[in-house]
Amino acid sequence: ALFCFATFLFARGVLNDGDTYWHIEAGRWMIDNRAVLRIDPFSFTFAGHPWQTHEWLAEILMALAYVGGGWSGEVAMFAAVFALTGYLLGRHLSRWLHAFGLIAVLELSLACIAGSLLTRPHVFALPLLEIWTAGLIFAREENRAPSWGLLAVMLLWANLHSSFLFGLALAVPFAAEAVWENPAARAEAAKAWGLFVVAAVAVCLLTPHGLNGLLFPLKLTAMPSLVMIKEWAPAPLAGIQPFVIAAGVALMALFVRGAKIKPFRALILVGLFYMALLHVRHQMLLAVVAPLLIAGPLAGGKSVSPWRVSRSAALGFAVLFAVLLGLRFAFPLVRGDAMATPAAAFAHVPENLKNEPVFNDYVFGGYLIFNDVRPFIDGRTELYGENFVRRYVRIASGDKAVFAAALKQYRFRWGLVSPDGCAAEMLSAMKDWRRIYADKYAEVYVRNGTLPSASSK
Repeated sequence: ALFCFATFLFARGVLNDGDTYWHIEAGRWMIDNRAVLRIDPFSFTFAGHPWQTHEWLAEILMALAYVGGGWSGEVAMFAAVFALTGYLLGRHLSRWLHAFGLIAVLELSLACIAGSLLTRPHVFALPLLEIWTAGLIFAREENRAPSWGLLAVMLLWANLHSSFLFGLALAVPFAAEAVWENPAARAEAAKAWGLFVVAAVAVCLLTPHGLNGLLFPLKLTAMPSLVMIKEWAPAPLAGIQPFVIAAGVALMALFVRGAKIKPFRALILVGLFYMALLHVRHQMLLAVVAPLLIAGPLAGGKSVSPWRVSRSAALGFAVLFAVLLGLRFAFPLVRGDAMATPAAAFAHVPENLKNEPVFNDYVFGGYLIFNDVRPFIDGRTELYGENFVRRYVRIASGDKAVFAAALKQYRFRWGLVSPDGCAAEMLSAMKDWRRIYADKYAEVYVRNGTLPSASSK
């Protein structure tokens, strides 16, 4: 837990995502208005259109952390969540694994999660996924139905992040296993697990969005354009991927020990590996669930009481946590130029242009929202929809005809784009556009006639 806390607390890369900005702004809007957002108040292209804030509770927490502690407060909150994830994994895995085996499994697991460590709502799902999975496994170990206390975990999960649907799906193979392995009491097992699964589904309806909230993850993952976003793209197999290494090591360890994995759990592992290949984002699911599934077989099915921390050790660790937290706030984070943060470029945008329609790259949308500028597009793919996203991708790829049509419709007055993208190359080649600022992070373009000429001054 201390290792996880320190890693997240001092890794600057955790802020390198433009979506963090609009998540905070959405949270601030809900706090100020004491209501859950249901329409888009941020963009100029979809202003007033229905928008389902499926991560509403996470966004409120993010806004509170930022208001209370700035970027250091934001990072500290997520570092604590990641530390909790590491602690829970370590404690639960210690039922089966010890010493080097426990350290090795934890190291591989955390390495697979590392690529998803950002100040984004999905991090809140990690400890909940761990608790939920461990609860299902412990229920099967003790040949009983899951604890009804897990429903509280699902309720919180459903209001924090849409990955709760994976948790619901995960309960099904465990229920099937319970029925299959209890031939003398299949009716009782089916009833107990069936009631739990139905109750869990019912709990997921207790969100501001009701049935739409339950169906939202299905609608989002069904969007073909989702693969155009880096985190939803297929895993690149060129080079060394932590989750591939982890899978190889796990298979070798299981083979050497002659361990056997139950059929339904093997199906879960195969499905998780396929999901990790299909979408980069799903690697964190594999990283949390797989260790819990294979720990028992690696230990030969033997389980013991998990390790406990003495009071003196707990006090010592609490002091170390406090010291790390103090260091973070003693040297507060200031977000300057970085990926998705075109601070210097934005500072060169004339004030009279900031309220005019802008064409912006996808990654800059959140930053514009954070600075009270209405973007053309941002990270809310579900709001903009399949057709709009595909049109944006064509423009970002340098399609002048599609850009001309969008220009006629939206009357862009300026642009904020990445210097290494096709959009920048396209704008620089157009006669009625000119570049007024450029650095290695972003470029600013304006349409001719937008700024006063030197002679008019």
